[in-house]
Amino acid sequence: MTRARQDRLLTLLLRDGAWATAATLADALGVTPRSIRSYVTSVNARVAPGIAIESGPLGYRAGPEGAAALRAGGGTDAGTPRDRLHTVVRSLLDSDAGIDLFDTAMELHVSPATLEADLARVRGLLSGTELTLERSAAVARLRGGEMARRRLLSRLAHDEMDAGAFDLGSLRRSLAGTAVDADAFGAFKSDLVAELGALGYYVNELGIADVVMHIAIAADRVAHRHPLSHDPAAGDVAGADVAAVIERLVQQHFAVRLGEGDVQHLAALVLTRVIAPGGEAVQTRVRPSLDPQVEAAVRAAVGRAAREFLVDIDDEDFIIRLALHVQNLRHRAQDQAWSRNPLTRSLKSTYPMIFELAVYIAGELDAELGFPLPDDEIAYIAMHVGGRLERSRQNAQLLTATIVCPGYYELHELLRSSVDRSLGQAIEVVGVETRVDPDWENLGTDLVLTTIDAPVAGERIVRIQPFLTDADVERVQAAAGRVRRARRLARLRTELERYFPADAFVRGLDVDDTGEEGVIRRLGSMLVDQGIIDDDYVERAIQRERMSSTAFTDALAVPHAIGMTASRTAIAVGVAEGSIPWGDSRVQVVALVAFSEGDREAFQTVFEQLVEVFSERESVARIVRRGTDFPAFLDELVAVIDG
Repeated sequence: MTRARQDRLLTLLLRDGAWATAATLADALGVTPRSIRSYVTSVNARVAPGIAIESGPLGYRAGPEGAAALRAGGGTDAGTPRDRLHTVVRSLLDSDAGIDLFDTAMELHVSPATLEADLARVRGLLSGTELTLERSAAVARLRGGEMARRRLLSRLAHDEMDAGAFDLGSLRRSLAGTAVDADAFGAFKSDLVAELGALGYYVNELGIADVVMHIAIAADRVAHRHPLSHDPAAGDVAGADVAAVIERLVQQHFAVRLGEGDVQHLAALVLTRVIAPGGEAVQTRVRPSLDPQVEAAVRAAVGRAAREFLVDIDDEDFIIRLALHVQNLRHRAQDQAWSRNPLTRSLKSTYPMIFELAVYIAGELDAELGFPLPDDEIAYIAMHVGGRLERSRQNAQLLTATIVCPGYYELHELLRSSVDRSLGQAIEVVGVETRVDPDWENLGTDLVLTTIDAPVAGERIVRIQPFLTDADVERVQAAAGRVRRARRLARLRTELERYFPADAFVRGLDVDDTGEEGVIRRLGSMLVDQGIIDDDYVERAIQRERMSSTAFTDALAVPHAIGMTASRTAIAVGVAEGSIPWGDSRVQVVALVAFSEGDREAFQTVFEQLVEVFSERESVARIVRRGTDFPAFLDELVAVIDG
């Protein structure tokens, strides 16, 4: 657990890139400031004499060796209970006859009593794996099928990976000591991607390391004479071209000859997890192979999501590609062979609305097709949704601009051309003023780019040179970012007092006894008492929480029900004195949101901007520290929004 918390600390600092106090970091991790100082020392020891985490008067921040420290590893946990547990499990997996407990205890340099305690932990690890631990005198052995054993190996490898960094380096460390050559992973992965691309497939690089791990596990098990049996009833699940590539590359790089059962399994794994037909193959391969039930379920789910959230995603090409992804999901769900997504946390905190759309679609698909999805798989659906929305709203993101450049030959024309070339994806020039005395007050565009000093000041006015420089481009981009942020938060500012009831505020949340569901019920009861929602809404908010944690940032959870059935829109707020566990994260503020049908269009604005405000650690610390009651909380929230 200590290693996991150290990695979590380093991940927070690497992501934010700013100074953070020990107290703030302690709240985020649910430990004491003294523990934070201990973690910093341990993390820096990984890359000594380098510096992974810098310390100073302002606290801590990621140092130049931060990323290297996150990947460093392997031996730091040697001899720990987790390392010993994994060693015992691997010994049990490798020996059909079982292990002698006294001999194993001597090899691990622990007492038999300690090993007995480890076996109790092994039984806990086997929960839900279709494997059982049998004991006969001093011999312990595992009972269960080969596929279940490989799933257990996969779980161990995932557990040994660095938090949030599923790369080939950590994969090498997690499978060190197996029969396959760990140094061959990189070359194997490169050749696999190249040959799949040559066959006309798009390769999902985010999931390829996970698949390489499964292939390495298969090669290791076959090398130890534990192959999968061939299943003729399964038919040709995977394409023969993919199967041939995997069989040849495994023999070439790992010196292992796979049997028909393993080739069949791994080809199906690759086909359903990391590749998709590209180009014209979408119509020639995908459409004929789609299950009509899956396509109908996806089409219905996307249509309902488009109407519920008022977004433009009901597109034929999007539906077909998503249906192929869902069909692959259903194959993986049968074996519980989920894919890991290293972007899940960042997608959730940066694009909460897109992630919420994905959760809605996942819920609809579960109701129709019968398989719930973990967060990592929901994140892949969010990437499909985000790609579609990005294509449909690119032009809507452009800010308008006026160029003020007093006429001298064709200087203003050259400047406009330079602005269009360097900034055309961010702003649209709609006017050029060549007078030295333009009507500044009536230049109504989002930005004014001027080569002369303006008699008025403001965030939207940016001084640039007649011949655009890199520094000018950076200043314009920064100003555009400020304008967009101010515009977004202004929309939230206008809704605050209307949406936050004064008598729906709690200071001093505690989930030790009640858990997340207890907090949701506590906040929900205040809105129920006001007639804003009913008990059914609270229960549906709890159901939504079970689908995917609503901890969208490291400080804020936004529980809510799917369906805008509140009599009016309202937000009940709970503030914890420290941080409280919420799903796999810890938060300091919980905002139970209830939206009404009439405020459907405001849903995206309020939802996204509330998450944005609580994504900034300094703002959170200020709001939590000073928001001792509802008026103070609202005042601080407004002050943060107004900057």
